[in-house]
Amino acid sequence: MSWQPGQSQLSATSALSGFRLAVVVSHPTQYYSPWFRWIAAHCPIDLRVFYLWDFGITPQRDPRFGTTFSWDVDLVSGYAWEQVPNRSKHPGTERFSGLDNPSLWARLKPWRPDAILLFGYAYRSHLSLVARARLAGIPLVFRGDSHLLGREQRGFGKRLLLGLLYRQFAALTYVGKANRTYFRTFGIPPGRLFFAPHAVNAAHFDPCDPATCATADAVRSSLGISREDRVILFAGKLHPDKDPMGLLEAFLTHAGPNRVLVFAGDGKDADALRRRSAQAPGARVHFLPFANQSEMPGRYLTGDVFCLPSRGLYETWGLAVNEAMHMGRPCIVSNLVGCQQDLVEEGATGWVFPAGDRDALGATLERAFAADLSVFSRRARERVADYSYASAADGLLKALKSLHRRGTGP
Repeated sequence: MSWQPGQSQLSATSALSGFRLAVVVSHPTQYYSPWFRWIAAHCPIDLRVFYLWDFGITPQRDPRFGTTFSWDVDLVSGYAWEQVPNRSKHPGTERFSGLDNPSLWARLKPWRPDAILLFGYAYRSHLSLVARARLAGIPLVFRGDSHLLGREQRGFGKRLLLGLLYRQFAALTYVGKANRTYFRTFGIPPGRLFFAPHAVNAAHFDPCDPATCATADAVRSSLGISREDRVILFAGKLHPDKDPMGLLEAFLTHAGPNRVLVFAGDGKDADALRRRSAQAPGARVHFLPFANQSEMPGRYLTGDVFCLPSRGLYETWGLAVNEAMHMGRPCIVSNLVGCQQDLVEEGATGWVFPAGDRDALGATLERAFAADLSVFSRRARERVADYSYASAADGLLKALKSLHRRGTGP
């Protein structure tokens, strides 16, 4: 059972009351900012977030979406935070030098944190912070979501270096099964691993919200989609790593009168997808533009089944799957999507197919077209309910409490 306000499952009020946790993360996101707000409201620790880049709260171009935007939901209220100046000529998370914040330590150290929670490692500021924190004797907690799906064999040098890096952390939180296997592969003992699942703001994704239902009905009506139609939805970046073209080709092979494919998003594959769909005028394929976060619940309800067919190795989790499942949508994912071992159970909450195998994806679409989706919908919502901010906070508090047991805390 997850920790809830008022409970003493972790003896938090005595062991962690007033604990000062500095959080270092690249930029505000629609996934983590509500979690920080939840922690500030419900947990006994004193939290302060240090952002290294202002993407998400100022209009900037996302190269994968191919558009300029800022998120239209509140990302910075309800918790303490500050923006650390980034001197990189090309700020971002696409390169090692994209997060270059020389003043980070000077801003963080006077706050006198009892521990530092670091998201990721592959940037100049992150590695500098690890070295400084270790010299200062401030315990580090790591949060990442990497996995080895599709690349189980790693070179000896890479294994050695990452193992050395991860051993600098007093505790590590893992988001799911594949991520835990990843850390264990690099030699992290079970006693330093704590389950803090990936989660989204469930309150934002309510399939019973009247406004969301009305929006979805309006979108379906505008596309000529009836109640008898079954809609496969792809929502996200139209990028080769996510293999939207593979989904389109599989759908075209299995198209039918009551079968619809909807792409919602933008990216470098958008034009190619439109050209290919135009070559099959009998197939019902529609394109919706990029939608900001406030519009996403209605997008998910527009579809009956959500599909994330990623073939790239970077799909460390796929938080869109969490969002879709909160909306009661079963999911089709490839076996390279990090969340599939946790959330997508074949024939129960969705279906899994081998990445890049269009014939297998087509056969999976057939199963989805034939399924009783009401049963899948209920199971999907039940499964994702445990992947909550409360559960993630529970794991984080356990990690912080472990610092006391090993004598590395305050």
